[in-house]
Formats: sequence, structure tokens, C-alpha cells
Amino acid sequence: MKFGPLGVPGFINHLLAGEYWARDRLKPFAGQTVRLEAGVLGRVFAINADGFVAAGDEDAAVAVTITLPADAPLRALIDRPALFAAAQISGSAELAENLGFLIRNLRWDIESDLAQLVGDIAARRLVEGGKRVRDWQAEQAQNLAQNLAEYFTEENPLIASRQELANFCSEVAALRDRLAQIERRAAALES
Repeated sequence: MKFGPLGVPGFINHLLAGEYWARDRLKPFAGQTVRLEAGVLGRVFAINADGFVAAGDEDAAVAVTITLPADAPLRALIDRPALFAAAQISGSAELAENLGFLIRNLRWDIESDLAQLVGDIAARRLVEGGKRVRDWQAEQAQNLAQNLAEYFTEENPLIASRQELANFCSEVAALRDRLAQIERRAAALES
């Protein structure tokens, strides 16, 4: 797996190399530039006639700007949908639409790249192990959130439980209804 001397463009081209459909979507936009911003970092890329990208001129007119949150690398590994939801794309509508489609559908086959380094079986086991670790971390985060919620609602009640909130809302509704009855009686007595 070689990303080339340009880093990010090399990685993007590595992803595009295995997906002819993705390059075909970029070819009509040859010569246009895209600015990718993530936090304080920004980079300009130019689309080539063959559908690959190259480092672009920072002073060139930009057709589309993609702004990602500062934690984009972490979100890309852990929660891709959250990354896509947080991404902001502005500029040429047609190019932005195609880039959005590529961002949602272009996948890195990490197992294939690892297989070139460590072999097929080891790559498979590394990827499966990584998935198990990711799932375990998500489960632990969920358990922690549930435990904190239980602690703050049951043991050290700083937060009302759902049942307490439901009871409170019922009591308020009953009080509102009773007040409305009293107001009707008072209005009837006045007339």
C-alpha cells in the first residue's frame, strides 16, 4: 500500500484506482479544483482527466469546498454516518453532488491492503479483531451511559427517571383539568 509522496492525494488515488465507476464520475470535472478542510487544515486538489486527483494550486479558483469537523479521522473509523452528516459541501451543485456520492460509497478495502503486507489469513484476522474491538468499545460506552443514567436517577437522584417524569406530567395534566373545571364553575356563578 503506497500513498505516494503527496499523502492525501495518494491515498485518494489508491481508493480510486480500484473503482473505475468512481473515476468515471470524476472525469467530466477534469481541471476543476476541490478544497478539503478539516479543522485548521486545508488542502486543494485538482481533478485530472483520468479521474484521479493531484495536489492543486492553493491560489486557484475552487469549484467545491468540503468542510469536515476537526475529529474527521476518528469519525471515519468509528462512525462514518456521523461524519457524513457533519460534512458541509458548498460550491458547484453538480460536482458537489458527485463528490457527496463518492464520499458515501467509496470504501477502503483495508483487508486487501493488509493482505499485501502480512498475508491473507493474518489480514482477515486483524480486520475481524479490529471489528470486535470496535464493537466492544461501543458496547462499553453504552453500558457506561446506562450505568451513569441509573446512578443519577436511582442512587443519587440528580435527574428524574422516566417514570417520575411521566407521573409529574400526569399530575400537571390532572391539575390543569381540575383548574379548568373550577374556572368554568366560577364563570357559571358569576353569570
